[in-house]
Amino acid sequence: MASLEFDAVSKSYDQQHWTLRELSFTVTDGEFLVLVGPSGCGKTTALRMLAGFEDISEGEIRIAGKRVNETPPRERDIAMVFQNYALYPHMTVADNIGYGLKVRGMAKADRRERIVKTAEMLSLSRELDRKPSQLSGGQRQRVAMGRAIVREPQAFLMDEPLSNLDARLRVRMRTEIARLQRDLNVTTVYVTHDQVEAMTMADRVAVMNGGLLQQLDTPQRIYANPANLFVATFIGSPAMNILKAELIKLDDQVACRVGDYTFPLPASTLNLNPGIRAALGTTVAVGVRPNAITVTGGQYPSGLAGEVRVAEGLGSEVLAHIEVAAARVNAEAAAETPDLPLGHQDAAIIVASLKEDTLIARNERVTLTFDPERMHFFDLQTGASLRSGASAPPSVVPTIADVSHVAETASAERLA
Repeated sequence: MASLEFDAVSKSYDQQHWTLRELSFTVTDGEFLVLVGPSGCGKTTALRMLAGFEDISEGEIRIAGKRVNETPPRERDIAMVFQNYALYPHMTVADNIGYGLKVRGMAKADRRERIVKTAEMLSLSRELDRKPSQLSGGQRQRVAMGRAIVREPQAFLMDEPLSNLDARLRVRMRTEIARLQRDLNVTTVYVTHDQVEAMTMADRVAVMNGGLLQQLDTPQRIYANPANLFVATFIGSPAMNILKAELIKLDDQVACRVGDYTFPLPASTLNLNPGIRAALGTTVAVGVRPNAITVTGGQYPSGLAGEVRVAEGLGSEVLAHIEVAAARVNAEAAAETPDLPLGHQDAAIIVASLKEDTLIARNERVTLTFDPERMHFFDLQTGASLRSGASAPPSVVPTIADVSHVAETASAERLA
């Protein structure tokens, strides 16, 4: 077992455009760390640099405290599981699992013993004499896992190992991988673009975007205290609703105005978001999770009026897509499309999570109210959170254009 360290690691192929910029973090001995982010954010590049498949432009990578920048992959004592399995089609399952041991010169009897033990762990004992073409996708993935496990390396590196599997099998395999990692207690770095995988499997999650580390923390802390707008819109399913809001004084109280809905902020919200007082009198971005919204039939003066555009019954909940007269954070860059019926430029689609037995119909007029203690507030220019305990280095705060793209994509995916 070993710790893994990135110390101000950067990667550029032309010294002008940076794929990865000053990435710094430590994976402790036995920890399961997940790198998550959109395509092109640098997460796979980071993994390949750790494996030794990519050169490092700047900074240092250390394994068990030893600098490995120039160390060849075969001497780093790590095992990698690839997205495409990378199995030898002409070899049996047993030969695929034990090939690395054979190359290293391990005695046949010792090799067989370790292969059998690994196969039992992965429920592959009956498949040892079969070829990869005779296996299901899940079985092939387990063989790829077995090839890594049998070596007993210092660390596992996994590059989107479940992306080729169907949804049901992905759920089962991510549970198996998490269980195996904990049973083996091997330091693991796992790359995925699926935030559900990241949240359910990891001890800690590193959220990346544009080659920069946005936030590194436990899954629950990232969900509860996103450091900036990018993290807020990327983590959570359905995604957090983001609207423009004014922070004003109302009868000696601090209040928030979203569209024509104005409500006071309790002391608990102000204490949780110390940046609100400094932002008083300005426009900020406000984030509300779908499950922090109350929807009432009809129109009332003490809420935000809206009209239901889509109601999705998912069995365990109903997701209501409601058009409201409020400014979107991404209003300047948004383009109206048939898939996103926004109505007018100052309209936004809010997604609310309702109880499974909620009766709600398309075109129904409703009123929305928010739970102030569960709202998030962000600087509209930098995207930084105004909440305590959610700070991020200034260099990793995305531009509002970055956030607009993510929010628009998330909305389009929900309604497509």
